[in-house]
Amino acid sequence: MITFAVCFLLLAVSDFTYGKYLEKVFGADPGRAVPSRRCFDGVDYVPLPRWKTFLIQLLNIAGLGPIFGAVLGATYGPVAFVWITLGGIFFGAMHDYLAGMISLRCDGLSLPEIVGKYLGVGVKQFMRAFSVFLMVLVGAVFMLGPADILSNLTGFTSLQIGGITVPNFWVWIILAYYILATLLPVDKIIGRIYPLFGAALIFMAVGIFWVLLSGGYKVPELTGISNMKTDAADFPIIPTLFITIACGAISGFHATQSPLMARCVTNERQGRPVFFGAMVTESLIALVWAAIAMAFFGGVGALNEQLAANGNNAAWAVDLIANTTLGRVGAVLALLGVVAAPISSGDTAFRSARLIIADFLSLEQRSLRKRLYICIPLFVVGFGITLVRFDVVWRYFAWANQTLAAVTLWMITVYLRGKGKNNLLALLPALAMTFITADYLFTSPQMIGLGQWTGAALGGVLTAVIFGFYIAKIRKDEKSGA
Repeated sequence: MITFAVCFLLLAVSDFTYGKYLEKVFGADPGRAVPSRRCFDGVDYVPLPRWKTFLIQLLNIAGLGPIFGAVLGATYGPVAFVWITLGGIFFGAMHDYLAGMISLRCDGLSLPEIVGKYLGVGVKQFMRAFSVFLMVLVGAVFMLGPADILSNLTGFTSLQIGGITVPNFWVWIILAYYILATLLPVDKIIGRIYPLFGAALIFMAVGIFWVLLSGGYKVPELTGISNMKTDAADFPIIPTLFITIACGAISGFHATQSPLMARCVTNERQGRPVFFGAMVTESLIALVWAAIAMAFFGGVGALNEQLAANGNNAAWAVDLIANTTLGRVGAVLALLGVVAAPISSGDTAFRSARLIIADFLSLEQRSLRKRLYICIPLFVVGFGITLVRFDVVWRYFAWANQTLAAVTLWMITVYLRGKGKNNLLALLPALAMTFITADYLFTSPQMIGLGQWTGAALGGVLTAVIFGFYIAKIRKDEKSGA
């Protein structure tokens, strides 16, 4: 368990080390006016206490990623611990903190508008469409996942009303909640029930962590960067592991959620615990689930076999682990945490989509009628996506998620360079994630499906081209004095 313990410790202290360094680099100013007070509207711009903004941010970004993604990523072996830890600190937490703080300085603008400000109008138009697409995709994924878990918990999936069978019962219930949470002011539902969801999520993680320490489980140690998947040749570590474990290490979805809390924090110094701290907490949750997945089944090989025999269904593994290790009551509470996390990400995904479209159309959101103009088409499309198989939706969500992270990292790089700050801390992750997403696009059978070496070569070429555009942009900015 030495590898796991070292990784856990590195994540636990990162907020007080690298987090403080990022805070200094950015120049967080506790005396600066914040959007929650300057732009107060009683709907989206609402001052909230730090403990609430932290829990809301955590639940917004957590979703299924640090749980399902970590379980599936554990099939690669202890190398997953390395990506969760180093990715969580130097990629994800840096990405979340700086994206959130830049939004804070821009009056809580949504991600596409910020990207457009620093990367140009063309990228902004792409990001508007791409971000809304991802938000609706996230909303659909996070209806399907918890609906499946609730079906397993309750034992029914449909409802009889007057002799008429209503299929996908839990999907409809979750959708109804999403509509309310998206339309109502942020402090009415999200600000009130998220602390309860947060308690369930934290209980789940602490419970599984205690099981690891006291249950006599043996967590595999890292002895080399080796791929332990049964079909390793079809799923290489680069790029597939970095796509599989997304939210637990870095996720572009997070940058779409940060503007929600950028509109609610009351002090710039709250940015580190809210944005950096929430991401590190999510990485810790992912680390715990990756470890228990490897240990519970008796090793990585057995984990691969069991998942393959059950359709690579991470929900099945989570349900079995929780019921076996925590007892029935503890398992129900833990699974409610697993349900709460994706539901709380799904509702804010739709809320983010509403805000992105509202920013684009310059449509004020005080009026319920104008919120409905935007929300009704979003929910119709989102429900339509739920009719597609979950595994198909998930694979495209994962790639789109990491692609969005790469674009956000480029925006952060340009911002830091323009402010005369250390831009290497974002540039290197931007190059890495650009290559990962491009390589996956060309290599994966679910995407273009070229050979591994051909895909990697084309991914490298595309990364070099994008880097060339970056160099050209900064030279142009230097000449114009921008």
